[in-house]
Amino acid sequence: MLESRKQVILFFFFTIGIIYLSRLFYIQIVDPKYRSIEATNAIKRQIEVPLRGQIYDRNHKLLVQNREVYNMYVTPREVTKLDTNMFCKVFRISRGYFDSTMHEAIDYSRNRASLFLRQLSKEEFARVADVMVNFKGFSFEQSFFRTYPAHTLANALGYIGEIPKKQYDNQEQMYYRKGDYIGLSGIEREYEEELRGIRGVKFTLMDVHGADKGSYEHGNFDTTAVVGQDLYSSIDIQLQQLADSLFQNKVGAVVAIEPKTGEILAMGSYPTYDPNLLSGKAFSKNYLELVKDPDKPTFNRAISSFYRPGSTFKLIQALIGQQQGVINLHTSFIGAYSPMGCHGHGMHHMANLNNAVQFSCNPYFYNVFKKIIENTSERNPFIGAREGLTRWHDMVEKFGFGTKLGIDLPGEKSQLLPNLSLYDKYYGEDRWKFSNIYSLSIGEGELGLDVLKLANMAASIANKGYWITPHLIRGVGEDRKNMKSERVEVHQTGVNPQYFENIYDGMQKVIEAGTARQAYIPDIAILGKTGTSQNKRGRDHAIFVAFAPRENPKIAIAAVVENAGFGGSSSGPIASLMIEKYLKGKIERRALAERMMNTSYKTVAAQKAAAK
Repeated sequence: MLESRKQVILFFFFTIGIIYLSRLFYIQIVDPKYRSIEATNAIKRQIEVPLRGQIYDRNHKLLVQNREVYNMYVTPREVTKLDTNMFCKVFRISRGYFDSTMHEAIDYSRNRASLFLRQLSKEEFARVADVMVNFKGFSFEQSFFRTYPAHTLANALGYIGEIPKKQYDNQEQMYYRKGDYIGLSGIEREYEEELRGIRGVKFTLMDVHGADKGSYEHGNFDTTAVVGQDLYSSIDIQLQQLADSLFQNKVGAVVAIEPKTGEILAMGSYPTYDPNLLSGKAFSKNYLELVKDPDKPTFNRAISSFYRPGSTFKLIQALIGQQQGVINLHTSFIGAYSPMGCHGHGMHHMANLNNAVQFSCNPYFYNVFKKIIENTSERNPFIGAREGLTRWHDMVEKFGFGTKLGIDLPGEKSQLLPNLSLYDKYYGEDRWKFSNIYSLSIGEGELGLDVLKLANMAASIANKGYWITPHLIRGVGEDRKNMKSERVEVHQTGVNPQYFENIYDGMQKVIEAGTARQAYIPDIAILGKTGTSQNKRGRDHAIFVAFAPRENPKIAIAAVVENAGFGGSSSGPIASLMIEKYLKGKIERRALAERMMNTSYKTVAAQKAAAK
């Protein structure tokens, strides 16, 4: 029995051996393809990198385009009889650069191509093409770098650069090679897969001397590179450039949204920089200088900054108070207690909701928030405050506060919307009540958001109760219909549309006869709200939110100017000029525009210079 089993096992291994030897004989002797490979000794595999997709604004003007260049690669194993001095002279590089770069290539792989020189222009390529026969092992690959004809929108567009080592090492599929460009920030990063296209591969037969013997198998195994998909953004480039000019010598941000679609019309973070600085050979030098700039131009304040909303948040308190039934349009708090003072107006402005909105009445909204928090059957003020805050938190969150809105950009922050755990951590469980948190009533205290969320709040009010995920890209590719569903999701606030209408008169009076009269435009009904965001490190930040026109709103906007004090005289006029430009196509209030362009507020760099 044992002997029989032994024979079966031997027969099995003998059969496998025969099959293996037969296949080897066929490959090496019979198959003409492999005999060809043996005779020629090598097949060269060349990657064809496609052009990256371009990016357009909403009127089909180019925001990002490509400029053709050539990259040189080296395969160390193929480098023979090289006159190094001649090579360095032809390519105008130092011997030190040659030695260090060649050493890196050898460490990477002797048999695989490594990037040696980047971004030779067409003229430089033409100058050296004829002498390449003397430099075996070196080859050129057509490539590109990005240019930005509009010279704006740097933080939103982002930039491309050499793939980081960690990202290269962690690839699930080895798509990228060492030295390849990849989107590193902004839209370039968010839409990397759409923009990069599909690479092609070309196989070429090479003889033992490294000479090109033509296409392998008549190109049957070659694949053609497919150009990356173009992106069609919602940005209005003229509106964006106006924002840039108005924010000269200022720190802050502005975001404008089309309320009914969630499309972003303009997004500026200031101070800004020309995106062309982070393109081309000077990338490393320019990037280092921008990162060292004390005013942080590479930091996108529009989606990552932390500001207290100040009095603009009173609009949310008014809406939630109405929805909970603790106030109505005619609710008065004349004679009610408040530890907060008025902004110079009399207590008679506590007579009704629209008066309170128009004059941004602190005592009124202190009492509104008190009613919201204490709107419970629980008599214990500590337990009642927990119930009231939970209900308030859940309603505020539906406006997008304390969460990521889902914009199609990396780097968005959730910011801060206080909850039970936060105050339990500060004070201890059941040891805090309304008197500990009343600063939230006027948008101060433990509350923080960015300019995108402020603009989204304005869009929610313009839409009377809903908002659409803000997004910069409205179409991808030729059909422009490849948008992912989450980019255009509708979010309901849960507040009755009538309650939004109830604060419209007050918001319009803010512009016409309230705290933002400098934002007034005679023939456009703008509804807005000013705010002052407390700042421990200097003068307060100026905030303004608005939408226009009142009927069928076309634009919702938020602007923050740091260290500017009051929104009515700084961020308000900036936002209204942008509204005027977008709705009329021109600026008629030229004097105001010139004044805002020439108004400066101290940046960090200016403060440091003044201190010396």
